[in-house]
Amino acid sequence: MQFSSMSDALDRVCKRQKLSASISHNVIDEVGHEIQQALGDIQSGHVATWALVDIQSDGVATSLIDQRSIIAELKNRLTKVGPLGKLEDLQKEQSINLSKCQKVLEKTFNPDIAKAYRYVDFDRHSLNQVILSHFYREGLFDVADSLINEAAEPEVISLRWKFVEMHQILEAVKYRNLEPALRWATENQEELNNRGSLLKLTLHKLQFVEILQNSGRKDAITYVKTHLVPQASSYLGEIQKLMCSILWAGKLETSPYSEMVAPWQWGRLTEDLTQQFCSFVGQSTQSPLSVALAAGIEGLPTLLKLATVMAGKKQDWQAMKYLPVPVELSKEFQFHSVFVCPVSREQGSQENPPMMLPCGHVLCKHSIHKLSKSCTRSFKCPYCPQDATASDCRQIFF
Repeated sequence: MQFSSMSDALDRVCKRQKLSASISHNVIDEVGHEIQQALGDIQSGHVATWALVDIQSDGVATSLIDQRSIIAELKNRLTKVGPLGKLEDLQKEQSINLSKCQKVLEKTFNPDIAKAYRYVDFDRHSLNQVILSHFYREGLFDVADSLINEAAEPEVISLRWKFVEMHQILEAVKYRNLEPALRWATENQEELNNRGSLLKLTLHKLQFVEILQNSGRKDAITYVKTHLVPQASSYLGEIQKLMCSILWAGKLETSPYSEMVAPWQWGRLTEDLTQQFCSFVGQSTQSPLSVALAAGIEGLPTLLKLATVMAGKKQDWQAMKYLPVPVELSKEFQFHSVFVCPVSREQGSQENPPMMLPCGHVLCKHSIHKLSKSCTRSFKCPYCPQDATASDCRQIFF
C-alpha cells in the first residue's frame, strides 16, 4: 500500500496500534475469563455436565479426576480462542506497517544532506564571535569560556559579564522575584524612556499584584503611593486600574482584572527583559546562530532538490554564483527586501541592480542588457506589450 505522505503513514500506524491494543486486551480478557471460570469450578468442587464423575461409596466426587477434566476442557476452550495466533498476527501486521512507514520516512527525508552544502570562506574570527555570543546568550558560560581559550578570542569575554547579569535577573523572575529586574530598570531608566519602553511600569504592575495577593490591600496601596504616584502624570490610567483592582483582593482570577494574574504576563515579561537587555549590550534579541540554523533547515528541501537535479544534469552547482531557483523562507527570516529578476531568476546585487521599465515592470540590469542587445535597440517588456529602451529604465532602491 502506498502512502501519500509521511503524515498518512504515521496516522495509519497510530490507528492500527490503537486497534491492535484493543484487540489484544479483548483476547487477554477472554483468556483470563476462561481461567477464572476453571479456577472457580475447581475451588467449589462443582463438576460440569461435560466432566467425568467418579462417585465413591461415601458420596464424594474424586477431586483428581474432576480437576483433570476441568483443565482438559480449559485447554480445549483456549485452543478455540487461539490467543497466541491472534497476538502473533497483530504483531506481524504492525511490523509490516512500521516497515512501510520507515520506507516513506527514508523517501521523504534525505539522509545525505551534505550534498546541499556549499563551501563558504567564512571569516573565522566573526564565526567564533557568533558561536560564543550564542553560548553566552543561552547561559552556557563554561562552554563559552573553554571555546574562548581554544579559539584565542579573549576580547569576547566582555560579553560574559553582561549576559551573566541577564541570566541572574531572569532566574530571579522565574521565582517571581522582581527586585533584581527593578533595580536594573531603575539604573537604566533614562535609556528605557528614550526607547519608549514600558518595562519598568510592567515590573511595578506585576510587583503590585504579588503584594496584593500575598500581603494584602494596605501594603499594595503603600506600594502604589511609593513607586507609581510620583509618575501619575504619565501612568494615570494604569494607576486607576490598579487601585480599582484592590476591591477584588483575594479573587482577582474571577474579576474584571483577571488578566493581571494571567500566567502569560510573566512569559511576556521574560521576552521583554531579554529584548531590552540584548539591545543594551548591542546584541540582537535572537541568537544569529539559531536564526541561521532555523533558516537553513527551512530552505534545506529546496537545496537538496536543486543538488539532485544538478547532479542528474552533471553540472556542478558549487560553481554557480547565484542559485538558479529562489529559496522561499518565512517572513520571520526576511530582514530586508530583496529582488529576484523574473526573467533570469538572479537576485539583484550592486553589479546587477533592479531596474524599472517605463511600464512599471521591474527586471535586473543584466536582463535588460540582453533584451536590448547590449543597449543597441528597443525591446518589448516580457510582461506587457509596451516597448522600452535601456536608457528609459531607472534603477530602484529597496
